[in-house]
Amino acid sequence: MTTFPLLAVLLPFIAACAGLLLSRLRHGSAPTSGRTKLPRNSTATSGRTNLPHNNAPTSGRDNPHNAPTSGRDKAHTRAAWIAILPTAAAAILTIWLAWKPGLAYFAGTATPPTGQTYGTIVTGGLPISLTLQADALSSVIGVLVTLVALAVQVYSVGYLEDDPRYPSYSAFISLFTSAMLLVVYAGDLLVLYVGWEIMGLCSYLLIGHWWEDRGNSRAAVKAFLVTRLGDVGFLFGIFVLGTAAGSFRVTEVLARVPEMSAATLVTATMLLLAGVAGKSAQVPLHTWLPDAMAGPTPISALIHAATMVAAGIFIVARLFPAFAAARPTLDVLAVIAALGMLGAALAALAQDDLKRVLAYSTVSQLAYMAGGLAAGSDTAAVFHLLTHGAFKALLFLCAGAVIHHVGSNLMTQMGGLRRELPVTFVTMTIGFAALMGIPPASGFFSKDGVLLAMDDALSSGGLTDAAALLLYGCALATVAVTGAYATRAWLRTFFGEARAVALPEPEPGTAHVVDVREAPRTMLVPVILLAAPALLLGFAGEPHFELGVAVVSVLLAALGAGAVYAFWRLDPVADPARLLGPLRVPCERAFYVDTLYAALFVRPVLALARLVVRTDDVVVDGAVRGSGKSARGLSGVLRLAQNGNVQLYVSGVLAGVLLIAVGAVVFT
Repeated sequence: MTTFPLLAVLLPFIAACAGLLLSRLRHGSAPTSGRTKLPRNSTATSGRTNLPHNNAPTSGRDNPHNAPTSGRDKAHTRAAWIAILPTAAAAILTIWLAWKPGLAYFAGTATPPTGQTYGTIVTGGLPISLTLQADALSSVIGVLVTLVALAVQVYSVGYLEDDPRYPSYSAFISLFTSAMLLVVYAGDLLVLYVGWEIMGLCSYLLIGHWWEDRGNSRAAVKAFLVTRLGDVGFLFGIFVLGTAAGSFRVTEVLARVPEMSAATLVTATMLLLAGVAGKSAQVPLHTWLPDAMAGPTPISALIHAATMVAAGIFIVARLFPAFAAARPTLDVLAVIAALGMLGAALAALAQDDLKRVLAYSTVSQLAYMAGGLAAGSDTAAVFHLLTHGAFKALLFLCAGAVIHHVGSNLMTQMGGLRRELPVTFVTMTIGFAALMGIPPASGFFSKDGVLLAMDDALSSGGLTDAAALLLYGCALATVAVTGAYATRAWLRTFFGEARAVALPEPEPGTAHVVDVREAPRTMLVPVILLAAPALLLGFAGEPHFELGVAVVSVLLAALGAGAVYAFWRLDPVADPARLLGPLRVPCERAFYVDTLYAALFVRPVLALARLVVRTDDVVVDGAVRGSGKSARGLSGVLRLAQNGNVQLYVSGVLAGVLLIAVGAVVFT
């Protein structure tokens, strides 16, 4: 078992290498040029397709340009098996590692870590220990990562069936999975940082998968730059902790936390918090996550449930003794969490894009976890991280099935889908119930554990009174808003009248075909399997539960849901978000944070860049061009003496001789 963490990391990594290399193999019938295909999360107007009369639709989608598919299908099948089998093997290994330690973690008991050291890199200063280990915390997070990654890989087979770049896409998912597992199982902070940065690269590649659309490539660049900004502080935080502890090994760092000064701990944890805010999309570095919806929907599920955003919360839980000893950092974390959870929930209530609703929901739920950590309960935060991974992956994959069917992200073009997509309707209802915290769904138990920790923080003194009160008040308000936006998305997607959109007149020989069936089985099976933990995971372990907090949270969620339902019943066609009144536009624009950043940072940087370009062109290049012009001008003067006139040459020679003779007479 000591090699299981290494195998769990290596299997997806080998799959990524094999997928990238073998995807270069082409069969003779495969298309050679990059066909352009409309992404399934684009804002198309209808899910209907125009198909020839003699072609029966097989999955509700047509074959663009009637391109040959046999070679491409073989490449896709090969890539799918290369990606799925190693991920499944890694999932089995992580489940084996977590069988007893995971239960012990939530029971509050400690188990010895499993793993080993594979060498040491001598740096001239503090050595880097190549250690991989599985303890109670990393074991349960490893299971979450591999199972969600496996569900995403299987789901993507059907979702990206016609995508010519599917082989590289599946390979990048494998690399993403391997990087997150490296973060989870790393026993050294610098080894952890390697996986941390590889995840940033993978997010850039996968968010920009459909790079032909400039908006998608910009979203990928934005995610890369914002998270890198936070990673600068994260790296320096690692240096401060490692230097103070005399080692980068996690166990040794935590063992020496009591010996560190308060200034060292506050400095280190504040710097680490910058990286956590970037990866977990917390205020003020949260703006990249909603734009990351430009990527394929399965990637959204992977990022939001098990990899990027989970990494930041995991780091705080991993180094929780250091954070717990730095009370000013916990106060800052509490304020960040309070602003993030309520602000993001209000933004979700006003969005029309279904994926952006779920994106802002992720920011809000991650803030819940950060609030639980700030309140002093790492087990409650990690438990909510697990349940959130299950129901948020379920919600995104269900959203992908809806978008796959309708052909649009916008809820204004949805409605009445419960009849056409019964399986998706039931499973997404379970996901929304877990998100709202409705019993017996998993989110009810985990969210109440976080709320109980915040309630205890009011009297325990772990936070300052103002920070604790702000955190708990915003958390209770967010419960009501969460019930409101979840109910709004559920009603507008599955109830009311179907919003049919007129199609243009088809070409001769084709007919309008409406696909009223569910998504392919490769998409439905992961959704159905994820519905089980989303519903029942709350009964695992020993979550904290208090009747008073539970009743208050359920009543607040019901209040938010009831308000939205009342507005929807008055006018099922209109958007219930009108209950926000004058706040609707600011909420829809996410309180203009992006606009503020553009004014404060983006435009000044672009202006400075234009100034640098102008200076380089006028001053630097101008000096070079000026020296060339001066040389040419001087050569023009010298050229006057070299005009080919022999008489002028002879006259010059005689003049020279005369001057020499005169000089010789005068000076001798």
